[in-house]
Amino acid sequence: MVYLTLNDGKKIPQLGFGVWSIPCNEEGKNIIKEAIKIGYRHFDTAHVYANEMIVGEAIAESGLPREEFFVTSKLWPTEFGYKKSKKALDAMLKRCRLDYLDMVLLHKETMDYMGAYKALEEYVDKGLIKSIGVSNFETKKKIDNLWKNAKYKPTMNQLESHPYRQREDLNGLTKEYGTYIESWSPLAHGASGLLRDPVIEEIAKSHNKTAAQIVLRWHIQKGYVVIPMTSNIEHMRQNFEIFDFELSEEEMSSIDGLNGKYRLDNMPKWMEPIAHWFQGFGLRGIDKSQQ
Repeated sequence: MVYLTLNDGKKIPQLGFGVWSIPCNEEGKNIIKEAIKIGYRHFDTAHVYANEMIVGEAIAESGLPREEFFVTSKLWPTEFGYKKSKKALDAMLKRCRLDYLDMVLLHKETMDYMGAYKALEEYVDKGLIKSIGVSNFETKKKIDNLWKNAKYKPTMNQLESHPYRQREDLNGLTKEYGTYIESWSPLAHGASGLLRDPVIEEIAKSHNKTAAQIVLRWHIQKGYVVIPMTSNIEHMRQNFEIFDFELSEEEMSSIDGLNGKYRLDNMPKWMEPIAHWFQGFGLRGIDKSQQ
């Protein structure tokens, strides 16, 4: 495993395991346990994923020391606001069955994100959260506002990022603060056709690797943190086996040339607050199921 040092001095495994869409039941917990057996130690969840509980339980049942793991969760926008976020963080720690979280992110750049971030900083001071950051922050004005006024600069900005939608503009915007980009949906889902792209397939053939391994290796060499998700054990194992080869400068350049072909997040900005409210309303059911 390769580790990166965050701007707060903490270390994070560059390759993690995303648990979005993994069910919160024994089957889902067993998927996480298989990931642990393969060697994954970095897990990314969120309140809105409705599965924080099984991440904590799988770690506890692994028999491995808690400090070997790096666990990230996220606050949903309807939980933003200084007082509201502190209450939400207490509930998050309870749901996760963990004494502390390695990282907590603000899920979107909306509502009272400054108040929520102030709450995150307070929980860092309490030792209940080790590192803090954001997710889906893409507006320069909001990025400048948060980064310039934060006591602890965001360590991470988690974004949709893959060869068809590269985020060099945002990487450049936050690099001066030492903020890393973390790629969600690093393989661009199956619908994009990325893993069947002739450029990717040709490079995969030359390295005797899968297309997914090539794309994940591209992320690693770009310096991004990457969190692929799969419930397929063989794919899980293949995704982990990306540290025994390197892409050449020419191969990296060829993949860089694929930018702009596809994006997953196409929701109009005016619709986002409505969608956030409806998803936030559903969190009440999540909380009851994970008590």
